[in-house]
Amino acid sequence: MRYANRLTGLFAGLILSAAPAGLLAAEPIEPGAIQQESAQVVNQLLSRYHYNDRASGDDLSRAAYEAYFDALDPQRYYFTREDIDAFADRRTRLDDEVSTGRLETAYAIFERYRERVQARSDYALQLLDQGLDFEGDATFQTDRSEADWATSEQGLDRLWKRRVTHDALKQKLSGRDMDAIKESLRGRYERVARTLDQYEAEDVFQTFMSAWAGEYDPHSSYMSPRRSENFDINMRLSLEGIGALLGSEGDFVEIVELIPGGPAARSGELSAGDRIVGVGQSADDIEDVVGLRLGEVVDMIRGPKDSRVHLQILPPSEAAGSTQDTITLTRSTIELEEQAAQAEVRTVERDAGTRRIGVIEIPTFYADIAAANAGDDDYRSTTRDVRDLIDSKQLEGIDGLIIDLRGNAGGSLDEAVRLSGLFIDDGPIVQVHRRNGERRVLDDETANAPAYDGPLGVLVDGRSASASEIFAAAMQDYGRGVIMGDQTFGKGTVQTLINLDRFGVGNEDTRSGRLKLTIAKFYRINGNSTQMQGVTPDLEMPYPHGNDAMSERAADNALPWDTIQTADYRRMNRLNGMLGELQRRHERRLREAPALRAVSDEAQRMRTAREETRVSLNEAERQAAMDRQAEARLTAINTQRKAYGQEPLGDLSELDPEAVPDVLLDESAEIIADLAELRADEGARIAGN
Repeated sequence: MRYANRLTGLFAGLILSAAPAGLLAAEPIEPGAIQQESAQVVNQLLSRYHYNDRASGDDLSRAAYEAYFDALDPQRYYFTREDIDAFADRRTRLDDEVSTGRLETAYAIFERYRERVQARSDYALQLLDQGLDFEGDATFQTDRSEADWATSEQGLDRLWKRRVTHDALKQKLSGRDMDAIKESLRGRYERVARTLDQYEAEDVFQTFMSAWAGEYDPHSSYMSPRRSENFDINMRLSLEGIGALLGSEGDFVEIVELIPGGPAARSGELSAGDRIVGVGQSADDIEDVVGLRLGEVVDMIRGPKDSRVHLQILPPSEAAGSTQDTITLTRSTIELEEQAAQAEVRTVERDAGTRRIGVIEIPTFYADIAAANAGDDDYRSTTRDVRDLIDSKQLEGIDGLIIDLRGNAGGSLDEAVRLSGLFIDDGPIVQVHRRNGERRVLDDETANAPAYDGPLGVLVDGRSASASEIFAAAMQDYGRGVIMGDQTFGKGTVQTLINLDRFGVGNEDTRSGRLKLTIAKFYRINGNSTQMQGVTPDLEMPYPHGNDAMSERAADNALPWDTIQTADYRRMNRLNGMLGELQRRHERRLREAPALRAVSDEAQRMRTAREETRVSLNEAERQAAMDRQAEARLTAINTQRKAYGQEPLGDLSELDPEAVPDVLLDESAEIIADLAELRADEGARIAGN
């Protein structure tokens, strides 16, 4: 799946006005003055200030041409190769149109798209009336992002016959009868076409301009006024909802990111890339939302605090065993307290006695900037909270400490630097490099003694990004602690938001949008970029939910990994050659511990399932595949439960996600207990000499 296409298409269609009832054909959409002005300003900002010094010319024009078709039709359901070629003579004119604000081609392509969507909607309705066959030997490719465009209308007809059968079979296997299925799908296909009839000039502009910006890198995009407003709401975390950033990809609304501390993240049942296909205020009345405008779906999900919302979810990859699950969440307002660092103690039994391993979970790198700017000496921040936890009675006398950064997508850069200072004497933490060659080294400026000087581990996964990677990389480069888990996300770039009204775009009556622009890259103090590669753990663990397709490495146009000069720093070498022995002990437990073997088997099963994106359209075969996958998952969960002395489950419906043992955190505690023992042995040896 083309991760960059999802980014450039995020929030497309967020500003949509209602169309008059009974409207059969929408008037062609044309760019207004504000879109023409915005295009010129965005183009100039990208070419002058983006970190990627890319010339705005024919090469960029050709790439953006392809990217725009991908943003409109990421799964190749609507356009044919003939449609792509119909505008081929304009491939190299886009840069001229953008620089002058004309935009004729972008809006003409969108009109062709609307025509094709209406035609496909009409054909899908015909298929529903004709009846569907669930007993044949046909298959369906669920991920078509890399597929060739259909060469003819007849090719699209064949594709859509399989798609409609697939859509219906998904619901049939979830227990719905055919009358309900046909009613649901009829509403879905009609809604997809009707939604596009409600688009306005700004909606088309956002999709096109984000595709244009996305050719510089996947994190640069244009944000319409409405999207900017929703972005600000999410950054304040003040909305009452499920705690997830949502975006649109084609006909679907998908989860882009889970907000730490929110209902979605706490449930353990949702992850980035999941698609929301139904929303209901009760479990018995769930409305199909495929094809609905993103803003409408967001409004349906938001609601009063403590009320419930029911979501029907499809996983990112519809492997043979995937199901359309219904998830129930209780809405809440996400407060800083729910995102604050939390501590616990894990005990590890050894021959020499019980080892107490402290764990500090940091969901995000936060700071109450408003309170700090107001002069409040007691403002909340990650570093202050972690220091308080280290000094607390709860963690008094621990034998080792784990900083748990799983799922931490970043946050405040300053806090990542300050937090690093709690574990080293002094020195550089990260380097920031700009397009003009300027290099800035950010140091731990406190020069205080470390708040904690004992055995240290950092636990990361594929969702640990940005500020998390900076902290983990610093601990690894200094040799201060052992990094455990999965390869991190690999986002090593810095963005800024630029309001276009600063350049005279818009007025009091017509608001302008914003450009999210990549202006710099992060580098480790050893000179290596965190971009693309992220941080590779010293000790790797099997992650069932690890998905490399959601990382920076899967993004189109991601800036490359590279190096700059090394910062002036001195390694602490607190591991003192112990990694080899830690690795041997860790690998032995991976082979012998039943719970760890079950996690490893589950990780392999899920990797295999994600890679298999072709599914059967035969009901009996599909049901058998689902049963096999469910049985394999139940076996893995029960193996873990048995290792923890828990009763086995008879069915997955009995599963409480919050009661699933955290096997990988327990293994991390074992590793740090090993480190504590090795350091104690080394101390005794040195003392004996």
